[in-house]
Amino acid sequence: MVVVVLTVAGVSLFLILIYSFFTLALALKYNKIKSSETAAQKLSPLNSVESENNFNSSEIVNDGNTNTLPIVTIQLPIYNELYVVDRLLDAVVSLDYPIEKLHIQVLDDSTDDTKNIVEKKVNQLVNAGFDIQLLHRIDRIGFKAGALKAALPFAKGEFVAVFDADFVPQSSWLKFVLPHIVNNKIGMVQTKWGHLNRSESLLTQVQAMLLDMHFTVEQLGRNSLGHFINFNGTAGIWRKECIIDAGNWQGDTLTEDLDLSYRAQLKGWQFKYLEQVESPAELPATISACRSQQYRWNKGGSENFQKFAGQLLKNKTLSAKTKLFSYAHLLNSSLFLIILLMGILSVPLMMLYQSEEHKLFFMVSQIFGIATLNFIFAYWLGFKAQFGNSIKQKWNFIKLFIVFLCIAMGFAVNNSLAVIMGHLRVSSPFVRTPKYNQVKHKNIYMRKSFNLVFWLEVLLLGYLGYGIYMAVANFKYGLASGIFIFMCMFFVGLLYLIVNSILEKR
Repeated sequence: MVVVVLTVAGVSLFLILIYSFFTLALALKYNKIKSSETAAQKLSPLNSVESENNFNSSEIVNDGNTNTLPIVTIQLPIYNELYVVDRLLDAVVSLDYPIEKLHIQVLDDSTDDTKNIVEKKVNQLVNAGFDIQLLHRIDRIGFKAGALKAALPFAKGEFVAVFDADFVPQSSWLKFVLPHIVNNKIGMVQTKWGHLNRSESLLTQVQAMLLDMHFTVEQLGRNSLGHFINFNGTAGIWRKECIIDAGNWQGDTLTEDLDLSYRAQLKGWQFKYLEQVESPAELPATISACRSQQYRWNKGGSENFQKFAGQLLKNKTLSAKTKLFSYAHLLNSSLFLIILLMGILSVPLMMLYQSEEHKLFFMVSQIFGIATLNFIFAYWLGFKAQFGNSIKQKWNFIKLFIVFLCIAMGFAVNNSLAVIMGHLRVSSPFVRTPKYNQVKHKNIYMRKSFNLVFWLEVLLLGYLGYGIYMAVANFKYGLASGIFIFMCMFFVGLLYLIVNSILEKR
């Protein structure tokens, strides 16, 4: 049994270390790009692209000559979004683009009063002269992917932008993005997510830190190295021809955005990521909402690994490097499974810590601390891009990163179950992430009961609590060891989720 514990722990640490080097490679590339940027590029990201493509949407609009501008369809997939749908529609009709070139599709699958709000709002906008189309489904076949696919034949635009219900695109969004997709080889352009409620709670700050790293280091790093990136489901624009050529939207995974992204890039389409263009959105403000989003994202990632692992391996046009980075990309959700495994193994490892017989294992395992340093560097770059490089912000980063690690570990049970279900290709419904727009009291989308994940977290909390008690009661176990620190951080993360889950129900 001891050999099994040490072997599984060693393999787990090795896999985390390997993944951290993929993250480090992206961080180094991102850092190199940012270091070489000129002030002019940072302040005016549109100009260099306009001259390259001979397309300046801003000048065309200002000159009053709109004939050469392409028609753009904006698709807005909605399902039960009482608190944010008005805000979304107001933002979309405020886009600085000729009204005769703007086609809006509201894809409403709602089953609550949202459909009445949407219908009333759409009628008002139609009367105001907007070309806006309301498509209401009652079956939800294929969920979000099904709604996007059903609406695509009616899309008038050569280009199709997608915004989820909680997004508030800036009025200049299209004018900044369109010049980057006029090249016929570009199939999709993704923009950065902003955060409307970053400072609302520790939970939103932690989510913002995670997304900031993704939308700086990972997206720009992969894109600059020529590897596959993904459409993030919203705040991006597609060439309609690319969607159709890649096989259209498909609902056989929970992350239809990642699925279509890989199919399109395997067909030879190029993607572009714009860090300079930011689209503000609302972060899930409750534990239950965050759980459902994390479950969908992580299950979808493992589902897509199962779907594309063989295709990537057999593809003769992709470099070995791109294949490896794609595998790391599709398997990143599986890290939670490793974290959960290490959490379960931490108690027996703690008891083996002071054994002379196994001293070599624990000495060698300290090398894997390099993985933590690699992740710190990557997350620091994402944090620095948002807040700067001052001494104060460095201290703020250290504090928030420790909290981030604890809460991320706390989600390991939820996310590991998602990963397992994804790899086993067990089907499950698309559970939307409810957005609240600061409305928390008497919110109809709040969950009223605890699910299986909650009780598994309580069970693991008790198990880790027992391990911590044993370590403290028997001081010989080494309270300064990495294992004990990991165990305590995991315990704190679980405690945070459990306590806040209880408070939300009240």
